[in-house]
Amino acid sequence: MQSTTAICPSLFNATTAQDGILSRIRLPAGMITSTQCEALVQVVNQFGNGEIQITNRANLQIRTSQALSLEILQDFQDYALASSNAKIDGLRNIMASPTAGIDIQAKINTIPFVKQWNLYLVNHSELEILSNKFSVCFDGGETISVCDRPNDICFAAVEVNGKIYFNLHLGLGDRGESPSALGILISPNQVIEVLGALAEIYRDYTEQKLNQNHSLTRPPRFRELLKDLGVERYLELVEDKLGYSLSPSLPSTLPLGARSSYTHIGIHAQRQSGLFYIGVVIPLGRITHRQLQGLGDLAKQYGGGALRLTPWQNMLITDIAEANIELVTQELNDLGLSISVNNPYSAIAACSGYKGCKAAFTDTQGDAKKVATYLENCIKLDYPINIHFSGCDKSCAQHHPSDIALVGIQRQDPNSPEVYRVYVGDGDTNFGREIYAEYAAKDLPALIVQLSQVYQNQRSESNLFKNNKAKNDKIQR
Repeated sequence: MQSTTAICPSLFNATTAQDGILSRIRLPAGMITSTQCEALVQVVNQFGNGEIQITNRANLQIRTSQALSLEILQDFQDYALASSNAKIDGLRNIMASPTAGIDIQAKINTIPFVKQWNLYLVNHSELEILSNKFSVCFDGGETISVCDRPNDICFAAVEVNGKIYFNLHLGLGDRGESPSALGILISPNQVIEVLGALAEIYRDYTEQKLNQNHSLTRPPRFRELLKDLGVERYLELVEDKLGYSLSPSLPSTLPLGARSSYTHIGIHAQRQSGLFYIGVVIPLGRITHRQLQGLGDLAKQYGGGALRLTPWQNMLITDIAEANIELVTQELNDLGLSISVNNPYSAIAACSGYKGCKAAFTDTQGDAKKVATYLENCIKLDYPINIHFSGCDKSCAQHHPSDIALVGIQRQDPNSPEVYRVYVGDGDTNFGREIYAEYAAKDLPALIVQLSQVYQNQRSESNLFKNNKAKNDKIQR
C-alpha cells in the first residue's frame, strides 16, 4: 500500500493534500508514451478527480481519493511510470530540453544520458538516502534551453575546437536559483562516471549528517553540502573517487546562441527531414483525462508514439509528417487545446492555491483562470507575458523571475476579500519590484490588462528605436 507521509511526494510515498492524496509521477526528460497515457488515465478515472497536472519539472501529479494499492503501484512499474527499483523512484528528477534529439540547434542528443542515469539509479540503491529533491539536468544546447532551470547538477553542452563537451554546473545559490557554470569540461563518455561520483560523495555526506544528528527530519539538500564543504573541497573528494582531475578548462561563462523558453509553442520543423513537432498550450498545466487520452492517441496515430512535457507546464507532440499537420491541429482544437504562443495561458503559472495547499492564502488557480479569460477578451498579446500566481512567498510554481508576479498575502479578517502583493520585472526580491503592497484579487484582471498593454507598448517603442538607429547607422555609412 502506498505511504502518504512524504514531504516531497513520489508514487511510493505520496502526501495528503486538502484535495486528496497527491502522488508525483517522475518522468525522465518529461517523456510519456501513448501506452503510459492509457495506463495513467485508467487510474485517474477510477480513483482520481479526472485531472492530471504537469509540474514545473516536467513531471505529472495526480490526486486520488485513497492511497494506491500495491497492485496499482506494480502496474505503474510495469509501464515504467515508476522506477523498477522502488527505493530510488523519488530520485528520478532528470531534466532535459523538451526538444532533445529533435532540435535543429542542438549540439548533442542528451536522451541517451537521461536513460543511462536512470539506469544508474536503478542499480545503486545506496543512493536512496538522498533528498528526493536532488535533481540532474542535461542541456544539449537546444533552442529550448533548460540549463537555467533550478537543478542541483547540470551538464550543458559546449563546442570547443570543433569537439563537443559538457560544462559542469552546480547549484551554488539559494532555492530557485540557476546552477552556476564551473568552466570544467567533461567529455560525453565521462558524464555518467562523473555524475556517479558527484552523487556518491553527496551520499557519503548525507549518511554522515544523518548519523551525527538523529533528530533530522529530512536528508540535507545538495546546496547544504556545497555550503558546508565548499565547492573546492567537494570537487577534491569527487576527484579522489574518480582517480583523475576535474580542473577548470573554460571561462565560467560562455556566449550562448539565441535560446528561448516559449518558442516551443506552435508548429516547428525538427532536425529530422520532413518531420515537425507541435507545442500545445496546457492551461495552468492542468489537463483532463480525456485530453491526455486524446493527445496520446494523436501521438500514436500521427507522431512518434510519445508526448514530451515541458518545465513550462506545456506539452509537445513530435515526429509529425507535414501532410498530417493540419489534421492534428484540428484534432487538438477539438480537444479544446491551443497551439498559439499568444494564448494567455502559454506563459501563466500558478501554484495549487489554498484549495490544495495549507500554506497558500489565495485561490491562485481560480484567480489565474479569471485573468486569462479577461486577457483573451480584452487584449491581443504579441508575445507571451509570463504571469506568476503564488499563494504564498514560497514560490513553488515558478522559481525564476517573471514579468508580473502576484503573491497571496494573509488576511487579518478571514471574511475580507483576498489580496495579492504585485511585482513587476526585476527588483530587490525574487519576485521583482513591488508596485502594490495589497491589491484585491477581484480587481486583478483589469490591472493585468493594463500592465500587459504597457509591456507591449514599451517593447514596440524599443524595437522602433532599434530599427531607426539601424537605419541611421546605415545612412551614415
